[in-house]
Amino acid sequence: MGRRRHPDLYCAPFPLYAVRFHRDTGTVVTGGGGGASKTGIKNALHLLQLERISGRLSASLLHAHDTDTRATMNLALTGDALAAGQDATCHVLRYQHRQKEQRNDETGISDRGARKRKPSKSNTEASAGGTKNETPEISLRSVTVVQTDFSPDNLQKALCFTADSTKLLTGGADGCVRVWEVVTVGQDFRCCLWESDQLLAELSWNENLPHIPEKMYKYRACRFGKVLDQQTSLRLYTVQIPHKRERRPPPCYITKWDGQSFLPLLTEPCGNEVISCLAVSDCGTFLGLGSVTGSVAIYISFSLQKLYYVQEAHGIVVTDLAFFPETTQGRALRGDNEAAMLSVAVDSRCKLHVLPNRRTYPLWLLIVLCAALAVGAIILLQNTFPDFF
Repeated sequence: MGRRRHPDLYCAPFPLYAVRFHRDTGTVVTGGGGGASKTGIKNALHLLQLERISGRLSASLLHAHDTDTRATMNLALTGDALAAGQDATCHVLRYQHRQKEQRNDETGISDRGARKRKPSKSNTEASAGGTKNETPEISLRSVTVVQTDFSPDNLQKALCFTADSTKLLTGGADGCVRVWEVVTVGQDFRCCLWESDQLLAELSWNENLPHIPEKMYKYRACRFGKVLDQQTSLRLYTVQIPHKRERRPPPCYITKWDGQSFLPLLTEPCGNEVISCLAVSDCGTFLGLGSVTGSVAIYISFSLQKLYYVQEAHGIVVTDLAFFPETTQGRALRGDNEAAMLSVAVDSRCKLHVLPNRRTYPLWLLIVLCAALAVGAIILLQNTFPDFF
């Protein structure tokens, strides 16, 4: 753990603010841009294909979708729908991914004879042998635009579908419409549970921590996560950051909540670096944290203890994180690692973070070692004190 140089998986021509995996296709969707300012920095969605080449993960651009003057600040994917938070609106797009078979020969001419195609690095071996190769056809088309910014707080614009697609998390008090259940956090120190437009409850993370005064911390992020071996249960995770910056900054906190009663189950500090984003793995086992100083960490959700940390992996604030999905393709891309996660930042870079498999030992080996230690202790005592036994 600690500071070390982290190689780039992908570098975009604009600042990156959001990254998501498409579970069905394994495609990575990134978004960002320079906004409406006329600086020459474009606004776009980039769809990336990940593949392993010689044991190493690489990313290639599949499709670029221009978003005009709107920078994509956050993303949500479910099925063939893609929601992109842009300015005060949420743009819903239809995502289509089709595989097209083509036959490449040594000249790189397709069997249809329609155009020449230069084989990519991942297709070199297949092209040299004249074997069939599949190249995806990607299309994005706009479906609808929803007004989302009804709050005076212009920073409340985060959105995300949960695994069952029946709950939606937003980062604003009125972040979306037409949902069954919503948890919202914002700059107003509140974490609220909504059903449609009705406020059901206001959550309090520090009710069991009397030493922390009110309005010393504000909520930064909220995410739902599954519970291992409990398919019908959910956990809510929130991050609290200090409201005021001090010379000696107080720690940030992670809180785990029961997804039914919405009572806090566990709260743990997560360092003095101000947290900027939060992610939860598909299985609900791991939490990813990014900071405003560019650091990235992975925590285990059971005890909220840190397992992985890279100081200043990015040169500037980390804007979003995404764990590899728990699908066949996701596990193949993850390789021999317990977890893998992507991070993006304003520095336009997408980086890979992997958590190697933790070593485990069988129970019988532990019993044998304990028995050997006990026998060794008895022999040592008998040799040292002959009259002891």
